[in-house]
Amino acid sequence: MNSTIDVEKCLSFINCQLKPDARAGSHNLGRKFAAVTISRQAGSGGHELAEKLAVLLQSEEPQPARPWTVFDRNLVEKVLADHHLPARLARFMPEDHVSEMTDIMDELFGLHPPSWMLVRKTSETILRLAHLGHVIIIGRAANVITARLPHVFHVRLVGSLHRRAERLEHLNQLTPGGALKSAQREDLARRGYLKQFFSKNIDDPLLYHFVINTDLTPIHDVARMIASEMAPGRMVLAA
Repeated sequence: MNSTIDVEKCLSFINCQLKPDARAGSHNLGRKFAAVTISRQAGSGGHELAEKLAVLLQSEEPQPARPWTVFDRNLVEKVLADHHLPARLARFMPEDHVSEMTDIMDELFGLHPPSWMLVRKTSETILRLAHLGHVIIIGRAANVITARLPHVFHVRLVGSLHRRAERLEHLNQLTPGGALKSAQREDLARRGYLKQFFSKNIDDPLLYHFVINTDLTPIHDVARMIASEMAPGRMVLAA
């Protein structure tokens, strides 16, 4: 099973099918950035940034306006609803590396659809959300999936392992050792997800507009920096 090739073919097809024309989605062309993706190291503040940025962007919108919406853990629920999949599949959709042998065995015994199929459906939903705009999508290779859309702004959050583990310790009520292991495990899992399904290196700076060290830059400042780049006066060219 070559999951990378399957997903790449699907993304190429979806990009063609969802390419906006003059009547639909034209608000995304030749204007400010209309969507954001956030890739993050564990404990670097991805969800906090998304929430603060959504509030800030909403405050700058003319009234009335569609609300800026954050898709993080709720993205799985959206994928399941979009594709009429049973809720039980949520536990088979982690943002991590799935063993190809385990995937084959699970498919053989009918435990769940193969991982590449779930990734494909997730990709469809992410593209649909990005085309609609007013969304901030955390993780799930959203920056790679939407890379050809000129109205999507891509951010990568990084930080020292020590500081990130401290954040996880307080956020999730973990022991220092448990927080350190959690950060390392999540980082490895997210790196594996992009590598297995998209053949991309999550740490490649060329995949992002901004790569920001949250050890040195407070989250509220990061939110303001991104909002400034997305201001109405800043134009992007249609592809």
